Amino acid sequence: SVLACAAAPAAVNAPLDEARTLAAQLATQLGTALRREMGAAGPEGAVAVCRQLAPELAGTLSRQAGLRLARVSLKPRNPMLGQPDAWEQAVLADFARRAAAGEKPESIEYHEMVDEPQGRHFRYLKAIPVKPLCLACNGPAESLTAAVRDRLAADYPHDRAVGYAPGQVRGAITVKKRIEGQ
Repeated sequence: SVLACAAAPAAVNAPLDEARTLAAQLATQLGTALRREMGAAGPEGAVAVCRQLAPELAGTLSRQAGLRLARVSLKPRNPMLGQPDAWEQAVLADFARRAAAGEKPESIEYHEMVDEPQGRHFRYLKAIPVKPLCLACNGPAESLTAAVRDRLAADYPHDRAVGYAPGQVRGAITVKKRIEGQ
């Protein structure tokens, strides 16, 4: 596959380690908040976690690290925040193919150095797997409760993030860091 990761050269190890750490931080903090809110207010209450807390966490971590950290998907819930660029679209399509071929979504990631008009960037994507918890808001539309459907319609009028099953790739955490002096 064109998108298969080769052995990381030494120059990539530091940004790769940083990207993995930041992606894990975002996933852990978001997962903790989602589980807490699901227990307190059910799935319709948890929608607010992804709507408000996820972009706030990603923004805070981005500013602290001096890079771009976000969540993207081929089927974004909020196209204003989760629309992948061309590079991310290609990698996400490869992630879906890899998961469909039996690779465990929780282990799927990809990184490379990319020359762009704005300069050289380290790019990283870490798959977000669909877990049973996700199905309350991202599962098949007919399986969502009326309260969740109403909340999604109100908060996300252009929502495309339904119809998932466990074992699929929901999207990815993306990291983009400019490499100075390149």
